[in-house]
Amino acid sequence: MRRLRTLISTAVGLGLAVALGALPASAAVPAESTASASFAAYDGSAEDAKATKAFFDAVVKSVAEKRAANPKALAVTVIYSAANAPAFRSQIATSTQIWNSSVANVRLQEGNTPDFRYYEGNDRRGSYASTDGHGRGYIFLDYRQNQVYNSTRVTAHETGHVLGLPDHYTGPCSELMSGGGPGPSCQNANPNAAERNRVNQLWANGLAAAMASVS
Repeated sequence: MRRLRTLISTAVGLGLAVALGALPASAAVPAESTASASFAAYDGSAEDAKATKAFFDAVVKSVAEKRAANPKALAVTVIYSAANAPAFRSQIATSTQIWNSSVANVRLQEGNTPDFRYYEGNDRRGSYASTDGHGRGYIFLDYRQNQVYNSTRVTAHETGHVLGLPDHYTGPCSELMSGGGPGPSCQNANPNAAERNRVNQLWANGLAAAMASVS
């Protein structure tokens, strides 16, 4: 999710530290993050769409390289690491369960050889999916944004980009990829039927379909 034009006060920032914990000094946060940011802006842009597409391409490329020995597999497993987002481990686990119970042709699994990683911290852009400049994908989960919005929805929304879904901020609350569009009152963290069908269609023939979407 991204872009929420709401200035968040210092008091909220302090409440966030209590709710989610402070960022460990040793955490490896991508260079794009800005720890001093005091707000998260949320309305989407061409740059956002480009970064999301680059993220999906990087994930698919990583999966394809590891699965080359078994190209006929009907289901694809995408490996992630949550080691750099300890404050969000519960939300990531719940998001994984939501997606694994919603779609059949691709599966998310935590492991030691990740196709993408989760990170946490403060960033004026909020939460987002992108690449690190070296062809590796990551999801960044912003503390402040997750204090304002339903945190599981934020995480499930960003994880939707792993599976190939773009942002659609003008959609209703029932649409997971509408992100922050419906406002902070939206509590839905589940993809709707159209989103589930889109993911299953995208990965219907395993990596063949995924690679076709990248080319």
